Amino acid sequence: MDDFQALSPEAILNAIESLDYETDARIIELNSYENRVFQIGIEDQAPLIAKFYRPNRWSNAMIEEEHQLTFALFEQGLSVVPPITHHNRSLFNFDGYRFSLFERRGGRAPAVDDLSCLESLGRHIALMHNVGGAESFEKRPHLSIDEFGHAARATLLAGDFIPAPLVPAYEAVSSEALRLLQEIFQEVNYRAIRLHGDCHMGNVLWREDTPHFVDFDDSRMGPCIQDLWMLLSGDRPTQIEQLTAIKKGYQDFRDFPAQELRLVEPLRTLRLMHQAAWIARRWQETAFQRAFPFFEDERYWSNHILALREQCGALSEPPLTASPY
Repeated sequence: MDDFQALSPEAILNAIESLDYETDARIIELNSYENRVFQIGIEDQAPLIAKFYRPNRWSNAMIEEEHQLTFALFEQGLSVVPPITHHNRSLFNFDGYRFSLFERRGGRAPAVDDLSCLESLGRHIALMHNVGGAESFEKRPHLSIDEFGHAARATLLAGDFIPAPLVPAYEAVSSEALRLLQEIFQEVNYRAIRLHGDCHMGNVLWREDTPHFVDFDDSRMGPCIQDLWMLLSGDRPTQIEQLTAIKKGYQDFRDFPAQELRLVEPLRTLRLMHQAAWIARRWQETAFQRAFPFFEDERYWSNHILALREQCGALSEPPLTASPY
């Protein structure tokens, strides 16, 4: 089983009821591409969130490591939602699909232009990193140039997504980007820890003046700055102001990884390359074709190549620095 074609509404409800819940047959599909996530109505109780994992992506051991990290964060008072356990298990199987259940939690998007919000995020991510740094993942991968860079490039060049006239330009700029990335990562020494891995504003909900972190599906080992750089936006002066606020909060509980600021643009470059390859790998799924209709347009690839060229320039610039406060 390689996809979600057999995951019918009946199968979803049967999976939940196999854990002794009585559903009321209400299913609301929530936004998720890599997995399938649903809000399930439960008789005389609050709805639950059911997450069905993409087949053949993570092993059971990898998923369980993600769960163990969220359990540890929750136990330390961090605002995360760990999976519900049933008979001491948090990962279940029904008709070949693996799934987990979570309590429903609400919230609003963080105020990205509010420096006090960014300071609070920095404070909470530092606490998250204190837990993440206490142990290591044994099964989950490290964030690497091989996976996010070389493998992404190979995927795109092996397919027919890039218009033929643009292939030489993509080959050249992606090759140069990977050369620069390799040099920079060799220059920067960092201690890899367990990360959220995809800590952008869409994976943070704001509730009662507290950030609430969701979706640890991309959790892996890597540099601390991976969980910080995606909070930045705007031009360089704006990013410096934002970074200063994040650093101020982070240093309340953990030394800020200033030496890793050199990795911000490399990590941004890897995300750009990896995202394009991710869409290519999932392109046969209708959900991806609906969500990314521009993916086969020549304009998209022209813009992608231009973005990589701009990133090659950014890789040669001095890294961001936080202002004194």
